[in-house]
Amino acid sequence: MKRSEKENFVSSLNTDLNNSNLLVVVHNLGLKVTEMEDLRSKMRKEGVKFKVAKNRLAKLALPGTSFEDVKELFKGPTAIAFSEDSIKAAKIAVDFSKDNNKLKIVGGSFEGKLVDKEKINYLATLPSLDELKSQLISIINSPASKIVQTIQAPGGNLARIINAFGNKTA
Repeated sequence: MKRSEKENFVSSLNTDLNNSNLLVVVHNLGLKVTEMEDLRSKMRKEGVKFKVAKNRLAKLALPGTSFEDVKELFKGPTAIAFSEDSIKAAKIAVDFSKDNNKLKIVGGSFEGKLVDKEKINYLATLPSLDELKSQLISIINSPASKIVQTIQAPGGNLARIINAFGNKTA
């Protein structure tokens, strides 16, 4: 790679990282080309960027981003996944690593804070922004009678308990 190509790569990576909320650092421990393409395909479908980069170039791209604190994670055969959605990169990386032990989650950064492997795994269990939006829409679209019924339920329960108590003492 020529010097100008390296500079363009670092600049492009820096721009992409500035537009991301989550960075997941993984170790590629001998993934085959077909496995890597499968992972890239899954990431691409969800709008997640996945890059295998030389550690030195990745470290050069970090200054000026909210991910500066992850420099220490760039050791060995490293790749990074990042996205604007706060969950998708973690979800795909963790799911893929469960099926393929050649991909190891090292850690990452979430909204400017260094996170370890366990926190990345936790983030992967959370619903994505799209899932939360669909849940909210379904709640809003539920019939008003369900909402009224839910609001009135505690009062109705209390009235039945008082009535039952009154019948018992009479």
